[in-house]
Amino acid sequence: MISTAKLSHEPWGALPDGRTVHQYTLRNAHGMRVSVSELGATLVSWHAPDRAGRLGDILLGHDTPADYWEAKTYMGALVGRWANRIAGGRFTLDGVAYQADRNEGDNSLHGGRAGFNRAIWQAREEGGTLVLTLDSKDGDAGFPGNVHAEVRYALDDDGELTIDYRASTDAPTPLNLTSHGYFNLSGQSGTDIKGHVLSIDADAFFEVDPTLIPIRESAVAGNAFDFREPAPIGARLEWPHEQLSLARGFDHCYVLRETNAAARSSGERPVCEVARLYDPASGRFMTVSTDQRGLQFYTGNYLDGVRGRQGTTYARHAGLCLEAGGFPNQINMADREDVISRPEKPYRQVTKYRVGVRD
Repeated sequence: MISTAKLSHEPWGALPDGRTVHQYTLRNAHGMRVSVSELGATLVSWHAPDRAGRLGDILLGHDTPADYWEAKTYMGALVGRWANRIAGGRFTLDGVAYQADRNEGDNSLHGGRAGFNRAIWQAREEGGTLVLTLDSKDGDAGFPGNVHAEVRYALDDDGELTIDYRASTDAPTPLNLTSHGYFNLSGQSGTDIKGHVLSIDADAFFEVDPTLIPIRESAVAGNAFDFREPAPIGARLEWPHEQLSLARGFDHCYVLRETNAAARSSGERPVCEVARLYDPASGRFMTVSTDQRGLQFYTGNYLDGVRGRQGTTYARHAGLCLEAGGFPNQINMADREDVISRPEKPYRQVTKYRVGVRD
């Protein structure tokens, strides 16, 4: 659908060091609005109507930039250079060994302690689209190459938010970016996502070790991880499965179906609908479309006691993430070349979240 979205911005607050942070808001013709912060290119809020037309915020979040700076949940952030985990923070690229910043035990998580989520991105408007850019220097968090990253947020009148990621580098480097939004389609604080109904177009997922590093690809058939047909999340969380006990819920990467093998093999990945989420209570639904191979499904297993908006405190499973990208630790897998960007091979990803209502 053609977009008639309008973009506005205003000062939002300050970081502990005094730097001012701005917030940008996209609005479509139907009153839907999405707010993004230049801190971490973060999705701060997404107000969408329920079946009765009442607006509610379907994203978990905090009140101030300082809250985001101090939190460790990556709420709504654009994470990089490497989304998810790298085992031991170590990888070898073109025969050279590298040690990335380790910030989760022995592993590197979401780009380390000074990842993209803690940077102030430069913002500009292009025809109603919010464009945010960031320059990451060679050696940042242990990663090689000078990287210029760009993300474009566009909201159309059909309720679809397109996140278009681009990055270039002057030297070979791993790149794997994603949006870490915590969704709760009820639009109400104090509720959980157990009543949400989910489907994912994947026949396999990655089992993980106790540090949540993938150890093997496993079929979803016949177990709690099978979302090929719509299923309520709460019932699946209660299924007996060693992997659910290990992660305190779902925190696993799904291997999305190769919907267009010829296009993928040629390097031209199509953007395909890969997941659907529905909240029967509010009538809101969300679809996820992407050109990526993996979709991390996380059920907010460690949100216990996290401070939310307006004095609220989140509980476990208060929100869920559907993060499109490469596979966790893929830089150490046989198909690592797929997640290596080079001067002649810039990074590109397109992921779309569409929100609407059902009667």
